[in-house]
Amino acid sequence: MTQEKIGKYRWTICSLIFFATTINYIDRNVISFLKSTFTTDLGWTDGDYADVEITFKIFYAIGMLGAGRLIDKLGTKIGYGLYTFLWSLVGVATALVSTVTGFKIVRGALGLTESGNFPAAIKTVAEWFPKKERALATGIFNSGANIGAIVTPIVVPMILFEYGWQATFVITGLLGFIWFVFWIIFYEVPKKQKRLGKAELEYIESDKDEVPQSAEIQPKLSWGKLLTYKQTWAFVIGKFLTDPIWWFYIFWLPDFFESVYHIKLQAASWPVAAVYIISTVGSVGGGWLPMYLIKKGWPVFRARKISMLIYAFFVLPIFFALVLGKMNMWYAVTVIGIAAAAHQAWSANIFTTVSDMFPKNSTASVTGIGGMFGGLGGIALSLFVQKNMFVYYRSINQIETAYYIMFGICAGAYLLGWVIMHFLVPRMKRIEI
Repeated sequence: MTQEKIGKYRWTICSLIFFATTINYIDRNVISFLKSTFTTDLGWTDGDYADVEITFKIFYAIGMLGAGRLIDKLGTKIGYGLYTFLWSLVGVATALVSTVTGFKIVRGALGLTESGNFPAAIKTVAEWFPKKERALATGIFNSGANIGAIVTPIVVPMILFEYGWQATFVITGLLGFIWFVFWIIFYEVPKKQKRLGKAELEYIESDKDEVPQSAEIQPKLSWGKLLTYKQTWAFVIGKFLTDPIWWFYIFWLPDFFESVYHIKLQAASWPVAAVYIISTVGSVGGGWLPMYLIKKGWPVFRARKISMLIYAFFVLPIFFALVLGKMNMWYAVTVIGIAAAAHQAWSANIFTTVSDMFPKNSTASVTGIGGMFGGLGGIALSLFVQKNMFVYYRSINQIETAYYIMFGICAGAYLLGWVIMHFLVPRMKRIEI
């Protein structure tokens, strides 16, 4: 079988989950560009904003645990479609609230429903791609997070100043309903997809012989059983330590540029967009590097591990973001962008370790468990660092100190995560059922 004879429909599926992830991040990211508006119009403090942010994370974490299990049960077509429809509905409904309590309720519901995106996306990649392409496919769909984060700072201020903050939630929320229609039309699992050629189906299933068939026909493993494996804990700890860093970028970068450089929202939107433009390179490139190493003959686990170590080192310069930013704001934008790119490269690979180490019928469950712990890490960071620390340092007019500390945490999280993962699963061995 030659590569030329193999169809490309699997990349159509990848584009669908790319757009779902883009919409997912637009919907969750909108509020970060309304923080100063809510401070002025609704009287919010940093503490109020952090409370709403924490509520989202709590329900996102809870939802991740159940989402993986539910998607493994419902399947990707029904599960992914249902979650996207529901989070879009909640996004539109956000326009109806105006109090901190009201925002806690709708943002909690958004967290619960948005939690289905990554378990469904990772399960879709496991179903539609052979191992050697999974990191690349994951990197491509995961870059939707960057595109969503690029689009949001450009579009939201325009909608805000033209139509008001309520319209930002309505317009962005409607995007998910459009995606839902395309998903229903174009998606089906490979064996049932009539648009898929025989050669491409054989290619997708080409590495099945590497996995004992009995591992794929076993009943889905319970959460309790999954938590007995070191492989689960390697993924869980990696997510717990590094997911909060991405949450920090999403919810606080607009405030960083507004507070430290004293620029207005529309002006702050461009450096934020630039950070995510840079990070897009990391998302796709992060999937390419291990695939290149695997094609060169490296074992999958070694290619994955070395790539992740490289990405962890690329985060370190963020420690000097404020120092460089004193010379020129765009120096800070550059090092933060490189760190965000490294996160996305790391993320593409840590997600792929799940399908490397677990059978397909458990990938969404394990992804959900890891996502839950990633959410818990974000909650812990918000409670013990951002909420108290940011409120305190802003009250004494030293907000830069809070960001110095925060960037130090960002710099060290990935190396710590890599070391722990390495000692738990040195060879990322597939579980034996």
